[in-house]
Amino acid sequence: MPLVAHTQLPTFVRLQEEGEDILNANRASHQHIRELHIGFLNMMPDAALEATERQFFRLVGACNQIAQFHIHPFTIDGLPRNNEAKLHIATYYETFEQLKKDGLDALIISGANVTHAHLQDEGFWQALTEVFEWAQENVTSTLCSCLASHAFIQHFYGLERTRMPEKRWGVYDHKIIDRKHPLVAETNTRFDIPHSRFNNLAEKDLKALGIHVLVTSQEAGVHLAVSPDGFRAVLFQGHPEYDAISLMKEYKREVLRFLNKEIEAYPPLPVHYFSPEAQTIFNDYKENVLSAFAKNISPPDFPEKNIIELLDNTWRDTAKAIFNNWLGKVYQITNQDRRLPFMEGVDAKNPLGL
Repeated sequence: MPLVAHTQLPTFVRLQEEGEDILNANRASHQHIRELHIGFLNMMPDAALEATERQFFRLVGACNQIAQFHIHPFTIDGLPRNNEAKLHIATYYETFEQLKKDGLDALIISGANVTHAHLQDEGFWQALTEVFEWAQENVTSTLCSCLASHAFIQHFYGLERTRMPEKRWGVYDHKIIDRKHPLVAETNTRFDIPHSRFNNLAEKDLKALGIHVLVTSQEAGVHLAVSPDGFRAVLFQGHPEYDAISLMKEYKREVLRFLNKEIEAYPPLPVHYFSPEAQTIFNDYKENVLSAFAKNISPPDFPEKNIIELLDNTWRDTAKAIFNNWLGKVYQITNQDRRLPFMEGVDAKNPLGL
């Protein structure tokens, strides 16, 4: 069923231009279909703020549940913002205080960029933990992406993530290790997922806490896990929301950092992502950049336009299936009144009856 464009958020227009089914508020008001209201805490930096909106909105809109999806974006204090991002947020985003009054069926929390070694030292830590605490008592299920998953585990279980020797960056093969869990029903037993992170939560450490691991990768580690009750918290370490171009954009940012002498070493390519042809183009570009530096002349432009048609998305179908399963269970469990997260007779400690 479609997303409902219940505000003037530009993301709705962009998605409609891409062919997504977007329902305007007037048409939605004349349909007798149950609404699902999903909060979206966007903590991504300014350059990725709107792209992250589109990525998560697109996955929600692809779900086939018989419902109208209303997504309510908001953010929190403690995140550095430029004036353009502040204006976007002030114009189109809602406040956490208002959402607490209105109630939510489900909540999505994005990742964020960090500047400190420990998450509790970040400026947004206190505000994020307040969202966690409220959601645990008032939202049927919270889906956390990457850093948000690390923060959730640290806040509720006291386990800090571990810094890895190098960035885990690329597209990795994954395997479902619990095929009976409803979140992975009707999905491929093996599939790709992008990762982009310097830190890790290890499978053995999560299991020791009672966290239920559903999907892992031999190279990348845990991708998908859930809280001990099986559903209240859904934790991603990978990025199923990524577009085909997302890792290339990250690679471009790293190359530009090298060109601006913000980092000393030329960045490596994300693994298992670029085709052999694309790798050749980028390796040639690297040689041309280094040659230009040696000759003290301007480097060539980043060959982005030559790469876009060579990129593949090998994770989107599985990502859609898992989001569909997640929102399908939210639909079954939640009460029509969003202020009452669980219907009568549903065990809050084991909502899926696992």
